[in-house]
Amino acid sequence: MTDTLLSRTAALRDTLERQFQAHTGQLIELTGYSREPNHGGHDPDTLRALIETARQGIADSAGALRRMSEGTYGRCENCGSEIPVARLEIRPSARYCVPCQQRQHR
Repeated sequence: MTDTLLSRTAALRDTLERQFQAHTGQLIELTGYSREPNHGGHDPDTLRALIETARQGIADSAGALRRMSEGTYGRCENCGSEIPVARLEIRPSARYCVPCQQRQHR
């Protein structure tokens, strides 16, 4: 691995760890609101959606960190091709290359 790739991977790991922490903090806060009589001022449906989004963010970040530790990070889970670093910098938890991601949404 080149020094540039190593530094980019380290930066992506840092980003994923920060995202994991942020989503975890959000989930803790939102869960607390869900236990309050007025739901912390949130509409119950909105609060449920926010909780689900935080949970998904945790799962996405954790999955990417797991793939890093397994050595499969940056490879498309569908076709096995390399996911461009530019895509990973935009979406560090990306599991698919752009063509496979587009096919997933059809």
